[in-house]
Amino acid sequence: MSRPWRIEFQGALYHVLSRGNELGDIFIDDKDRNGFINLIGEMSDRFDVDIFAYVLMNNHYHILLRTNNANLSKAMQWMGVTYTRRFNNRHVRSGHLFQGRFKSLIIQNDAYLIQVSCYIHGNPMRAGIVKRLMDYKWSSYPIYAYSRKSPEWLQTITILSQFNAKNPHQVYRKKIQQYSGEEKSIFEDIHYGLFVGTTEFADKLKSRFLKETPHPEMPQQIKLLRDHDPEKLINRISKLLGCNLEAFRESLRISETDKADRDLMIYVLWNMGRFTNQKVAKLFGLSCSSVSRRVSIVRNRLREDKIFKDKLDSLNALIKM
Repeated sequence: MSRPWRIEFQGALYHVLSRGNELGDIFIDDKDRNGFINLIGEMSDRFDVDIFAYVLMNNHYHILLRTNNANLSKAMQWMGVTYTRRFNNRHVRSGHLFQGRFKSLIIQNDAYLIQVSCYIHGNPMRAGIVKRLMDYKWSSYPIYAYSRKSPEWLQTITILSQFNAKNPHQVYRKKIQQYSGEEKSIFEDIHYGLFVGTTEFADKLKSRFLKETPHPEMPQQIKLLRDHDPEKLINRISKLLGCNLEAFRESLRISETDKADRDLMIYVLWNMGRFTNQKVAKLFGLSCSSVSRRVSIVRNRLREDKIFKDKLDSLNALIKM
């Protein structure tokens, strides 16, 4: 059976989530929800975990946290087992409640906590449960946005202090209102399906924690250690796009259509987080600054051009096959 690859170290920041077994509900009523929120506090105290944000949906939850010791698995396992036991006893049932093991993303630093907290808090509105986030009480959003009463264990100062404002709650409200237009950008900062941050951050942790021989039950490690020959990869992408790679490298002038395909190829390689700008530049006969400029152009176009974005999504899907 495959299992997630856990990278644990002192002071690590995580976005953690877990879903109900077969997408079933893990909260039946408000007593379940209140009990789970109290359990988060118990876990925080027992395992010395800082909690920054949370949201409870019907069939899953999200938590934003920091482990002051390298103990994420122990803390989350304890919380999952404890809640399942209490839930089963209360509702006279047995068996698994959660769908396999919890999922987690490692966050680079406090600056990225703001983005991830906005994503977490926006879940009820994206799901169509409420029209205003303030109307959803099973999240830490009202505490951040309106200074509502907070559990002692919830640490809001780490995020709110970054706004450097007289009324950080008001600034946070405005930030999350703007976030709907910025939401896609956070996914551009997710690398290898494990890290939220820069490619340098992702590569640093990969080098530090990934062994030369992957664990046979950890597909994330196996995927990272597959053949990453950039020439093979770029040739495959060019064939999928139906374009002439050599023409890109040798011609001083190329058509706008070819330029768009070339930029798309550059962006795909850059976004994978496997290769430095220097490496990508060498593949296309460009300078490092040109690569950065082309990536910026693509990112801007992706926000405005749906057809171009659909083309990128299709390309990414084909590469992963």
